[in-house]
Amino acid sequence: MNEEKGKELLRVFVSGGAGFIGSHLVDKLMTLGHTVTVYDNLSSGKVEFIEHHFGNPKFKFIKADMLDLKILTDNIKGHDVIFHLAANPEAREGIYKTNLDLEQNTIATYNVLESMRRNNIKKIVFTSSGTIYGEAPFVPIKEDYGPLLPISLYGASKLACEALISGFCHLFDIQAWIFRLGNVIGPRATHGVIFDLINKLRKNSSILEVLGDGGQTKPYIYVDDCINGILFGFQNANEKINVFNLATSTVTSVKDIVKSILEKMECQNSQVEYTGGRRGWPGDIPEVLTSVEKLRKLGWTAKLTSDEAVMKAMNCLI
Repeated sequence: MNEEKGKELLRVFVSGGAGFIGSHLVDKLMTLGHTVTVYDNLSSGKVEFIEHHFGNPKFKFIKADMLDLKILTDNIKGHDVIFHLAANPEAREGIYKTNLDLEQNTIATYNVLESMRRNNIKKIVFTSSGTIYGEAPFVPIKEDYGPLLPISLYGASKLACEALISGFCHLFDIQAWIFRLGNVIGPRATHGVIFDLINKLRKNSSILEVLGDGGQTKPYIYVDDCINGILFGFQNANEKINVFNLATSTVTSVKDIVKSILEKMECQNSQVEYTGGRRGWPGDIPEVLTSVEKLRKLGWTAKLTSDEAVMKAMNCLI
């Protein structure tokens, strides 16, 4: 997948390729010369994120739903590797629609795996989430931590996806790369704390509502680092099932993000109102830190710290 190793060009299928992370992955894959098919229903993805590839003979866009198994099976045929990123992108939504993550994450992943089985496709790269760990008492959390007890339906669905992938890998000789992502930020973001706070201030600069008490601390990873980490892991790990935490080794607090955004938008006189409580919402994990030693030992680390990623993402979005 890179210039260093054989320059092998692949036929790549990217589910959710018009989304925030997916579109950046597509850009990188196209730059490397691969043939790319994007499959996306545009429920959260945007055509403008990928339209600059329209007309390129190596690029194809299919607007279709992951829950349509026949269409998915027909279109996934002939690809060398599946990058499965399609999912409900907003963890909070499961509070209001409890079948959302089941359908958009777990069932969608089953459909991808079944389509692969029917078409004899043997490689899948999956973007999971650090939310699968729940509130682990030990930090930083390593990939072999257990038992895994998520506290959100989003985290539960991602854990179920990983289990399905493991089952299909062992039964049908599939190889998988699973990346448990930290908080990915950067241009084209459609949700998240930085995106939300900026939009709130644009609507009303006199007051800023902040979910939780502001003490939440999480590892924020810039989207370019995320994409490079995924491709590095895919290229350099070769177990049957390869599982990696993909994040920064540092964290940033919500209070620090609020302070930086207020300064950047020249809204220091805005009244900041915290909703209170350690969690921003039910299912939110207030303090997150995952170990990135496994990827580091393989030879990869994020270029930007969490604070640096926040500042760069903020500058892109404001």
